[in-house]
Amino acid sequence: MQIHRGWGLLALLLAVGALSAPAFAQQPAAETPPAAALPAAAKHHKHKHAAEPAEAVAGGTKPTLLGQYGDWGAYTASPGGKKICFAIAKPSSSETNPPNRPRNPAYMFISSRPGDKVSNEISVIIGYPFKSSTDATLAVGSATFALYTQQDGAWIKDAAEEPRLVEALRASQSAVVRGTSTKGTRSTDIFSLKGLAQALDRSDRDCK
Repeated sequence: MQIHRGWGLLALLLAVGALSAPAFAQQPAAETPPAAALPAAAKHHKHKHAAEPAEAVAGGTKPTLLGQYGDWGAYTASPGGKKICFAIAKPSSSETNPPNRPRNPAYMFISSRPGDKVSNEISVIIGYPFKSSTDATLAVGSATFALYTQQDGAWIKDAAEEPRLVEALRASQSAVVRGTSTKGTRSTDIFSLKGLAQALDRSDRDCK
């Protein structure tokens, strides 16, 4: 079984920050973690750092757009000299309960890192710090998957289920991510999966 290693969030945040599309513009958020907290990545039985935050900062690499497919963009970058390929999208709709709580934009990434022998690892940046010691969920079709959370990031809790989740995402029209912030705000983000399969195929070709 392939062991997945959580990608350092700062590297992906740097990549997103280099995108010029208005959809990826940052917004003020009362529940956003401080900048010093953003590089924190999950580290548990299936997830370890793929790169230290300092290496990610030193990379500072602007990603190259491989193609835009529906709601998903396919990109490649080499922060710290380590090549990554990823598909990325923002939610098609977002809600909070209580309503209208400010937060940074949420994103879903599906990334591959050939140097670490990691393929199609799913990550979510939710736009606020998750409540400590709580899981989020990702629902697609009739299946619901538990997500391990740390700071503002989430990864599939059981890495053995990741290939099944990727196939479900490829075959479905939408996915729903639900989580709870440190302030008790519950969020629901719906991601359109239009173009995801094509974006993954394109990024996979570049990282083979």
